[in-house]
Amino acid sequence: MTVINGGHFSDLEGFYEEISQLFMKDEDWKVGTLDGFDDILYGVETDITWKDSQKSKEDLGLDLTKEFYENKIKQGKPFNVQLIQQKLDELIAGKGQTLFEVLIEIIESHQKIELILD
Repeated sequence: MTVINGGHFSDLEGFYEEISQLFMKDEDWKVGTLDGFDDILYGVETDITWKDSQKSKEDLGLDLTKEFYENKIKQGKPFNVQLIQQKLDELIAGKGQTLFEVLIEIIESHQKIELILD
């Protein structure tokens, strides 16, 4: 079993750091993107318990997600600004996913991983 400890981080960079320590100990690179997080989960077969998941749900919630999308829009290329603007608009309208929800969806898309929110 692997434990993601929500008490160890309060933003996406901290989450990536936590994940890198758990899954990438012997590697010389670290997770730094949502796609990278998804990629490292291929081949993983374990239960993952996310401790302090309620704290993470708040930390990686609406405000941080808005900031995440706004930063990508400001940066422009290589990001698809129209798609990101659409995701931001959906988020503001209450229909879009927060970063926490995106991370949960990524984990749950891997059938050999059982996620337990604690």
